[in-house]
Amino acid sequence: MQLSSWFQSLVATGDSFAPTVLRLALGVMILPHGLQKTVGWFGGYGFKATMGYLTTNVGAPWIFAFLAILAESLGGLMLIAGFGTRLAALGVGGVMVVAAAQHWPNGFFMNWTGAQKGEGFEFHLLALGIVVALLILGGGKLSVDSLLRK
Repeated sequence: MQLSSWFQSLVATGDSFAPTVLRLALGVMILPHGLQKTVGWFGGYGFKATMGYLTTNVGAPWIFAFLAILAESLGGLMLIAGFGTRLAALGVGGVMVVAAAQHWPNGFFMNWTGAQKGEGFEFHLLALGIVVALLILGGGKLSVDSLLRK
């Protein structure tokens, strides 16, 4: 496969608004989490402290910690713009798989009443569903990907 055909496959998308809604929802959801980790907004600790926490307390190799932060911050921006939608969705998907695995012991449901030890994995499952849809459909209408495919 030539680079140009690989690139065309990456940005291929239809003119439907459905993937547009999905990528905006996922991007708007994940970007604040990324901004917590990169610049310390929304009550976050910033890049250095987050890297320290993920590598020291969680035990993640530095490259995986860095990629998770990148997926949430740059990936969130990419999803909102619809630029490299599949790549951004794949990164967010990786973060959601790890998060779901970490929340698995707490059960399925969110912890709305504070009655369980922590949050369940239902939210992560929903995000993964959006990720899979975006991997299949691409960025949709009003995306940079739709401009690049032409």
